[in-house]
Amino acid sequence: MREHGKAYIPDSEYKERVKRAAGILRREKLDALIVNSTESDYANARYFSGFWPVFERAGVVISPDGDAALLVGPESREFGADNSRLDKIFVLMEYREGADPSYPELKADTYQDVFQSLGIRGRNLRIGVASWLDTTAVIMDGIREAFPGAEIVRADHIMVELRSVKSENELKCLREGYRIAELAMQQVIHEIRPGMTELEMVGVAQRVIYENGAEYEGLPMYVFSEASTRHAISRSSYRKFQKGDIVQLNLSARIDGYSAAVGYPIVLGKLEGRRRDVVLFGLKAHQWTEEHVKAGIPASQIAEEFYQFYVNNGYKDNFVYGPLHGTGMIEVEAPWVETSSEYDLQPNMTFQIDTFISTDTFGVRWEKGIVVTEKGCDLLSPQIGKLYELEY
Repeated sequence: MREHGKAYIPDSEYKERVKRAAGILRREKLDALIVNSTESDYANARYFSGFWPVFERAGVVISPDGDAALLVGPESREFGADNSRLDKIFVLMEYREGADPSYPELKADTYQDVFQSLGIRGRNLRIGVASWLDTTAVIMDGIREAFPGAEIVRADHIMVELRSVKSENELKCLREGYRIAELAMQQVIHEIRPGMTELEMVGVAQRVIYENGAEYEGLPMYVFSEASTRHAISRSSYRKFQKGDIVQLNLSARIDGYSAAVGYPIVLGKLEGRRRDVVLFGLKAHQWTEEHVKAGIPASQIAEEFYQFYVNNGYKDNFVYGPLHGTGMIEVEAPWVETSSEYDLQPNMTFQIDTFISTDTFGVRWEKGIVVTEKGCDLLSPQIGKLYELEY
């Protein structure tokens, strides 16, 4: 057992995950499942193996009999062996880094080697590939060349089924991550001053999460101010804060592969007029979502009513997305809650209540983690709802 402080995923749970996946393969008449991961979206390979690649790619192959192997690039053999919960490890050229080294002296393994070790035989195989968007053209070409007679099917839905409902160990990891992320939020609020830069505050947050036990950031942490707060996704800059600025904080911490993020705006002074109305409406919409989450509710119903809440309150043109997205190993993971969603909420599903509202000059996001229950939802993170207006 490999412990990582207060919260971690035990080796037994990794074995159970492989067993559950094998059962789904048998149900769907698949001869193999291949999941692929990158450094930035490591989740599916790490879900089964505990391994998270650096520079290179990684993959896991699972058989219907419940055997599994980790696939790594040429420079990760020892790295993989030291971190994987899977005993079988193979080095494939398809998982090399993007600089495309040729490694002329390397005798690499092949997909055929992997499948043979797992007892997967035959020519006309039916192979499921998950992480479809993270499967590079090189990896896909390698699979097709190794098994020219195979039927290759997109299998992302298998990973959504496996990962959507969380175990108690997963919830513990998330709660610990949220606890640490909020510590970082409070330290930034304590230290931020006009004249400092967005990146300086990211540095403060990074110090706090590592000092308190995080293995990494849960997402690339950002501190935005004024015009850049309109960006749904962006990066912090060298911009210096000015008195009166709206500053958006989204800070996070990762615990044994589980990413927790907290987000809300603060103001370097007093907020008034239309700007205050927009910020507080975002909070009101955020609270609306928390009140309407409950097991058994169709996800599409929540999304439709959330959008109508914007329309009814005169903020239709300020709507960007919402109201929820899945969270867990990646801060944004399937399933999303959208008007096109075709599933009902289930107990122990975990989501970010992610309420983003944007105008021509600024935007704000109120964001926290929840777990769905039979009666509603429980918070994974500390409650948010206070508008911090800092005086200098």
